[in-house]
Amino acid sequence: MIDRIYLDNAATTPLDPIVAEAMQPWLEGRFGNPSSLHASGRLAREAVEQARHQVAALLNADPGELVFTGSGTEADNLALVGVAESFAPGDCHLVTSRIEHPAVLSTCSYLARRGVEVTFLPVGADGIVDPAALQGSLRQTTRLVSVMAANNVTGAVQPITELARIAHEHGTLFHTDAVQAVGKLPLDVLAQSIDLLSLSAHKLNGPQGVGALFLRKGVELEPLVHGGGQERGLRSGTENVSGLVGLGRAAELARVTLAEENARLVLLAERILTDLASRLPHAYLIGDRYRRLPGHLCLGFQGQEGEAIRLLLTLDDLGIAVSTGSACSAQHAGEPSSVLVAMGFDPVRARGSLRITLGRFNNDADVCRLLEVLPEAVESLRPITSHLAMT
Repeated sequence: MIDRIYLDNAATTPLDPIVAEAMQPWLEGRFGNPSSLHASGRLAREAVEQARHQVAALLNADPGELVFTGSGTEADNLALVGVAESFAPGDCHLVTSRIEHPAVLSTCSYLARRGVEVTFLPVGADGIVDPAALQGSLRQTTRLVSVMAANNVTGAVQPITELARIAHEHGTLFHTDAVQAVGKLPLDVLAQSIDLLSLSAHKLNGPQGVGALFLRKGVELEPLVHGGGQERGLRSGTENVSGLVGLGRAAELARVTLAEENARLVLLAERILTDLASRLPHAYLIGDRYRRLPGHLCLGFQGQEGEAIRLLLTLDDLGIAVSTGSACSAQHAGEPSSVLVAMGFDPVRARGSLRITLGRFNNDADVCRLLEVLPEAVESLRPITSHLAMT
């Protein structure tokens, strides 16, 4: 049996055994409802609130400013829809970027159908939003600016501190989808003047199905989910106690290991780039080389972009899991990437990225194996690609 190597950590991360251990009691003998007043309920409430403190510490937030959700997508929806529905449709203008995750772009499309005006900021060839573009897009009715902290396809880190400053100078709220960035970049909602921030547990070696929205005190939102009034009335429903315990422990681990882990992942990624530069001269890095998430590589292969899916499947047969882009857009894998199109790629090249994302449990041996098989896998596609290019 082939030993599997997982290099798709931007899609989801393996559950850390330390996190699983913290969750285990809540998957077995402990089952109280956090809203119950008896001992079992109080114990569950204490676990939820401990998780709230752990996540808050990672962001330098007040624990009372966190709303737990079922996913990062739900957190994005709550931020955008919650702000927009606080205003009349004709009195609400929203600014975002062309490279956002579908959780934001689809929500903006929904709001546009309801009469909210939406402006989509362009990006440069490096995949980064120019703050000057935001400056020129703001209107008297602009209520929210939403730009992701780091892109899920290219790994490009966005200048959210500067963007938040510009938004605030205009009297506008600033939201960032930080699902890819939390636990990988040092984020400080206080120092960076962030009003709303979305995150997801499964991107930082926590469980799937749990997320959170940081909501600065004083910011008003309309809830998406109505019911018993949990989470300050912003997200009704009995809390996922085991999942939240996992999120809290994952956040705590990320906070104490972030600097050391980032340095390690940067070195591994640079090793891949250096090796490929000598062995595959037609390979190229998509996006800025340095303003990117640690361990995140988005690669193209000149003249072979149309074969990205076949390359992914070839690597999968060899026991290596990578991606051709966002996992949330996998059902549209044959279509050009909206992120790469926004960066100026033509439709053929925009189909052809290979995303390699390293994580906590990857090591030198994994990189060695990738570098052993990737060049040969790429070269094996050349005859077919060359034939297609000439037809």
